[in-house]
Amino acid sequence: MTETGLIAPGASSPAPVVPVAAGAPEGDVLFDVDHVTLRFGGVVSLNDVSLRLYRGEILSVIGPNGAGKTSLFNCLTGVYRPQQGSITFRPKGAQAVGVIGRKPYKVNRLGVARTFQTSRMFSALTTFENVKIGAESKQRTGPAAAMLRLPRARREEHESDLKTLELLKFVGLSRRANELSSSLPYGERRRLEIARALGTGPEVLLLDEPAAGTNPAEKLDLAELIRKVNTELGVTVLLIEHDMKLVMSVARRIVVLNFGQVIAEGPPADIQRDPVVISAYLGSPDESHGQQGSGEAGTPPAQTGPGQPGSSEP
Repeated sequence: MTETGLIAPGASSPAPVVPVAAGAPEGDVLFDVDHVTLRFGGVVSLNDVSLRLYRGEILSVIGPNGAGKTSLFNCLTGVYRPQQGSITFRPKGAQAVGVIGRKPYKVNRLGVARTFQTSRMFSALTTFENVKIGAESKQRTGPAAAMLRLPRARREEHESDLKTLELLKFVGLSRRANELSSSLPYGERRRLEIARALGTGPEVLLLDEPAAGTNPAEKLDLAELIRKVNTELGVTVLLIEHDMKLVMSVARRIVVLNFGQVIAEGPPADIQRDPVVISAYLGSPDESHGQQGSGEAGTPPAQTGPGQPGSSEP
């Protein structure tokens, strides 16, 4: 295996068998990932990964840099097409749909929204305009009707304005509505990204390291916002995050990836005590600070791998 956490070309490494966690909810499956394998040439990024996301929960995926977390998100949203396995999304009140092979915008229309590791705002637009882009994504008015200001176009415009204002209030950015998004502090940009994603009306929100680059106070605000999204809006949340204090405070279940494989799954308390997870990611208490495996759960080992800032993952 390579230092980036991938399986070297030609290497054979069967995925470990991970039993279903005792704390796994018995509920409505929203996302079903079944034996998914993703390769880039001879390099394996995801190796026989299976997991389930249940409607209404907050599930966190953790692991060292290069473990395959962002690759998993890209498979769930149609950005990557895995060579093996299946990914099924089950919208509420509708028939189950296979995600593999669908374009990202079509996956979004099914009810799947995401944020990214790095801020992807429209910097020349205001905070209000950024969120309105998300709110308008499912409008049915065509260009001609919009240009002619037909009644339906005016109605949808009014509805999107109201929805945008509600979302800005929900994430605490009402007072910033008319400011350029590029002028916002980093923590507020993160909340703006969440508001824009919520504007699409998702059933599930995928958050890719939303706390990256934020200070401790912003992390606390972010954790509260994630809980509000889940409890008040009824949106299922799938979270990738390195800050273990945040993960442990919001997640109902945790799935741990390492070298592209699921090595553990269960409630936060069980994951904290799992010796395999401790060895691979969280660190053991008797090791010195600053080394891989430091005893601080919020300080993951520093590696560079696929899907992480500074990496060269496809």
